[in-house]
Amino acid sequence: MIYPENFEIKIGFAQVREMLSELCLSSLGRQFVNRMAFLNRHDLLQRLLDQTNEFKQLLESDAEIPLQHYFDVTAYLDRAAIEGTYLDVLHFFEIKMSLRTIRDSLRFISGAEEGKYEALKALGANITVERNLIAALDKVVDDAGAVREDATPELQRLKRELIGQQGILRKQISGIIRHAKNEGWTPADVEPTIRGGRLVIPVLAEHKRRVKGLIHDESSTGQTVYIEPESIFELNNDIKDLENAYHRELVRILIGLTNTLRNHIPELRKAYQYLGLLDFIRAKAAFARRVEATLPQLQKYPHINWKQAFHPLLYLAHRQLGKPTVPMDLELNRDQRMLLISGPNAGGKSVSLKTVGLLQYMLQCGMLIPAADGSEAGIFQDIFIDIGDEQSIENDLSTYSSHLTNMKKFVTVADNKSLVLIDEFGTGTEPVLGGAIAEAVLQTLNDSKVYGVITTHYTNLKNFAERNPGIVNGAMRYDHKNLAPLYQLEIGKPGSSFAIEIARKIGLPKHIVDKASSLVGKDKIRYDRLLEELETEKQELEKKLREATVLEQKLKRNVKEYNDLKNYLEESKQEVMREAKGKAKLLLKDANQKIESTIQQIKQSQAEKEQTKLARQELETFAIEVRKEAPRPAHKRVVSGSIKPGDNVALVGQDSVGQLVSIKGKTAEVLFGGLKTIVKVDNLEKVEGQVATRKKKEQVETAEGYTRGMNITQRMAGFGSTLDIRGEYAEDALTKVMNFTDEAIMLGIPEIKIIHGRGNGVLRQVVRDYLYSVREVASLSSEVEERGGDGATLAVLK
Repeated sequence: MIYPENFEIKIGFAQVREMLSELCLSSLGRQFVNRMAFLNRHDLLQRLLDQTNEFKQLLESDAEIPLQHYFDVTAYLDRAAIEGTYLDVLHFFEIKMSLRTIRDSLRFISGAEEGKYEALKALGANITVERNLIAALDKVVDDAGAVREDATPELQRLKRELIGQQGILRKQISGIIRHAKNEGWTPADVEPTIRGGRLVIPVLAEHKRRVKGLIHDESSTGQTVYIEPESIFELNNDIKDLENAYHRELVRILIGLTNTLRNHIPELRKAYQYLGLLDFIRAKAAFARRVEATLPQLQKYPHINWKQAFHPLLYLAHRQLGKPTVPMDLELNRDQRMLLISGPNAGGKSVSLKTVGLLQYMLQCGMLIPAADGSEAGIFQDIFIDIGDEQSIENDLSTYSSHLTNMKKFVTVADNKSLVLIDEFGTGTEPVLGGAIAEAVLQTLNDSKVYGVITTHYTNLKNFAERNPGIVNGAMRYDHKNLAPLYQLEIGKPGSSFAIEIARKIGLPKHIVDKASSLVGKDKIRYDRLLEELETEKQELEKKLREATVLEQKLKRNVKEYNDLKNYLEESKQEVMREAKGKAKLLLKDANQKIESTIQQIKQSQAEKEQTKLARQELETFAIEVRKEAPRPAHKRVVSGSIKPGDNVALVGQDSVGQLVSIKGKTAEVLFGGLKTIVKVDNLEKVEGQVATRKKKEQVETAEGYTRGMNITQRMAGFGSTLDIRGEYAEDALTKVMNFTDEAIMLGIPEIKIIHGRGNGVLRQVVRDYLYSVREVASLSSEVEERGGDGATLAVLK
């Protein structure tokens, strides 16, 4: 049960329904939007939610879903069902194209891999569209909505003869009108025209007797008459006969096609219901994407556990204005069934209450709700709401009487499967009596195990909630220093109206504020002041917690950088030692071989002076070469000279040094500590010395430089040259493309690829418009067809 009758208007669902209608592609979908109603069957509701969620996934995947030709042909099928009638060409065109859309949609969804889109697959499980029927329609009507000339041999023959006769007629009429122009019987710029279905020529009224023929019409001024020349009577008659014959043949074809269609009407009605459902589900999915809605875990019993939920209409309005929307966390369960929200006016109490009503109603109408992943929701049998001014002159009801009427309904009908939403509970009459009646009603609802959200200013209700299990206080937080609402719902403590504080801080005369304080009483002032102090302490604690979190994150980053640097230096040390030991072994081996060879030569020459002297010289030369190959302690920049593969190079402005592997055009491949990186040649400079032989002291002194080089290298290694923005809103996509392009330019990446999908071309246009405006972009092109075609853009950077 939904109460009252104007429930949808009160919570804003009427606007949601209107938005869904606008998102539909056809009247078929809009019919389902109009019939959308509150459901309380778990299995049916779960199926509807799964369908919407799966279609949302389809839209987010940027898949090529058929979205054209959603025609409503129900009236055509009704007409075709009557014996002796036939449909015209336009009707058959819409039937053909929409049946093709149905068939393509069925094939697209059923062709998905196993385990995906199961709810949508089940939706079309019993829908069939005969291929022969589409073929029969296609034989008569083309994709532009025109009759095919070769629909039948007779139609083709008549069309050919008709064209031939019309050609002869045009030639004859051209000769006649040319002669009339030469004689001055017609204006110089006239052309043949049609009157009464026959070709005629315009003739000046004063010369109408000079042209033999039949007058069919005259101009509004009477200065021109339209004459069918006598010499073309027979040709016009022949053409008219051919046109009549052509029309008769066409009608015969249409009657036969209608008879064929009539045999398929029962399954066609099911197929078009499926098309309407697809349109309806697509509209719900599109709305879900617009408000960032998700599928909560659905329970069979009354339950609410929403995380980061927000009002969808408020979210859309704020997004247009560039303002953030503050979400709320809410939990109603068997132990905490009712939430009593208090706080200052304009603090967001009513918005929170309407959010609960709207989201629960949306959910039980088969729509996804704007809440974070991990949220849970249940099913209520009834939703009751009391909100706004229901004063009625016709029924002689005051505002408070209307509220009491609603309370009567709530306490007599609502039970443990009902959700009750009451705004400004107890207001509208004398506060003491209103508060007392409200407390009695609240106790009755609590005894009935009703679920609900209630907003109030009454202190007695806050105290009642504190004393009774099943009810919990909640407060809309308020910055009392700046007199500004924070729109944050906090569950667990009551809120203050801050009436005295607000009055004092806006400058109301002091004697009035003091008088009001004395009238309220010390207990009330002390209670509100305690709430104010608690709020102040909470805000200060949250501020310190945020500062501590920032410091903790900074400390973690510093520790990580320190550990990374330590590991890098340790690895560098081990690598230097391994390389030095390896080279030392090789040198020692070569030296031993050389010495043994020299000794052998001396022995073989029997110690001849010349041979011994020559052998010693060779040994000294070898020693010099060994010293040259020995590792040097450092390296220095080389100002002049071009670089080539094998050279030791460094990034301009960086201390990280690597070995140049290869050069391709303006880019180079460099090996930094076992990691290959692509950089621009202009960003490199040649260095002398061996990379891995730097002294430990120098490594320590330039630790900061190593860190910078390492960070740059890591960023270059971790940078992916492809960005996927499919499914993004244009504004968000543009921000990502801008950041991605800037980083690629900074790192010297030669080419980047942006995948935006085909869709309707909006993302592609946004991406390319921006890239054309970037000076560092040398050229743009589409990817090759097998890798995405115009669904991806390649940008070559200067």
